[in-house]
Amino acid sequence: MIRIKESELILNPDGSIYHLNLKPEDISDTILFVGDQDRVEKITKHFDTIEFSTQKREFKTQTGTYKGKRISVISTGIGPDNIDIVLNELDALINIDFTTRTIKEKLNSLNIIRIGTSGSLQSDIPVDSFLIGTHGLDLNGMLHFYKLKDICNHEIENAFMNHTHWNSNKARPIVINNSLELERIFESKQTYKGITGTAGGFYGPQGRVLRLAIQDSELNNKMNSFLYNGLRISNLEMETATIYGLSKLLGHNAVSLNAIIANRANGTFSKNPAKTIESLILYTLDRLVR
Repeated sequence: MIRIKESELILNPDGSIYHLNLKPEDISDTILFVGDQDRVEKITKHFDTIEFSTQKREFKTQTGTYKGKRISVISTGIGPDNIDIVLNELDALINIDFTTRTIKEKLNSLNIIRIGTSGSLQSDIPVDSFLIGTHGLDLNGMLHFYKLKDICNHEIENAFMNHTHWNSNKARPIVINNSLELERIFESKQTYKGITGTAGGFYGPQGRVLRLAIQDSELNNKMNSFLYNGLRISNLEMETATIYGLSKLLGHNAVSLNAIIANRANGTFSKNPAKTIESLILYTLDRLVR
């Protein structure tokens, strides 16, 4: 077995993984991702018990039980770069032996559910609704640093690039499926579905203009009008595609649940986003224990 070097798998003096400050026993195999560290306790306040809590930088983790089910909640911070840290370190916790620094013979899988906020690109997906990302559309390029093997949907990607006249100086878009098994747990008459676009930033990469001109001012409109075999791009945020891509590569299940608090097509914003997020939190928890 190949021993992983100290410079590649970095552990803290107490034996916990470097950024997340976690040991294998600290997490459940069901993990909820939130971006905002303050949102962790907005979820765990509903728990029956909290057995473990830690925080390092923006990465806050609490593990406990909700109606008897053991669940971990982790704040990832914002953006695909943070997801790269979180998913690789979570996988290391369950699939690498920290004592021998070798990959375990039997690999384990996590169920990862993102509870996030997002803006709809479609006028008929209203603010305060819930949306499941059937696919993640990676617009930022981080996943290209990995061997993507067979996780991509090249026909959708090619159609998207043709439709948007994608600039060749940008990274090739990648489209990755969610976990259909997890999607079935959370789908209902309350949920919309669509391809979730994942940008590498909040302003220019999502078409927002303050003082800086952007390369393609019509990109959001092009995404809004994209259609491939009934699939359309429903919303835009900063984490989903990276979660889907790394989860597929590492053998984990992932789904992204979005509280729609803005509608980019209509220029509207939720009057009470906190209420919408709270409703999605309770919806998610109750679906997990049905």
